[in-house]
Amino acid sequence: MKVSELLIEAFGRLPDLVEGAVDGLSADQLAARPEPGANTVGWLVWHLTRVQDHHVSELLGRDQVYVSGDWAESFGRKPDADDTGYGHDAAKVAAVRPRDGQALVAYYRAVHDRTIAYLRGISEADLDRVVDERWDPPVTLGVRLVSVLDDDTQHVGQAAYVRGLLVR
Repeated sequence: MKVSELLIEAFGRLPDLVEGAVDGLSADQLAARPEPGANTVGWLVWHLTRVQDHHVSELLGRDQVYVSGDWAESFGRKPDADDTGYGHDAAKVAAVRPRDGQALVAYYRAVHDRTIAYLRGISEADLDRVVDERWDPPVTLGVRLVSVLDDDTQHVGQAAYVRGLLVR
């Protein structure tokens, strides 16, 4: 198996998990917290998508999907490329208000499709290329992709758990 195929397989599991986490939830349920200060399903899915969009766009040297259309509006946000959810306090989490689950799925799908297209061109040699020198040690492409996948997997699992609490 080629490294690109492995990465496509791994990232390819996420869309069904994202859809499952938001399927049938109302806007109010997407914004509901299982307890005060907790993250919402809507915020978790928005955040995991924002992180993937931010990082993959950086790798491509292109604008983020989020700022290239009216995506931000569908979450009650402004199209700010730096607004990924990192550092959000409880008030900022509450301010992410998806209009519905379909908005989250559509945005995720657009980012996912771009990610898969990027991964199709990855070779084993590419994984050692340094993509971010702001860290010590510098971050390679392989480490960045694993980081995004890990972050997405954790957050979609959290979203599914919160969903379970809401619909029980």
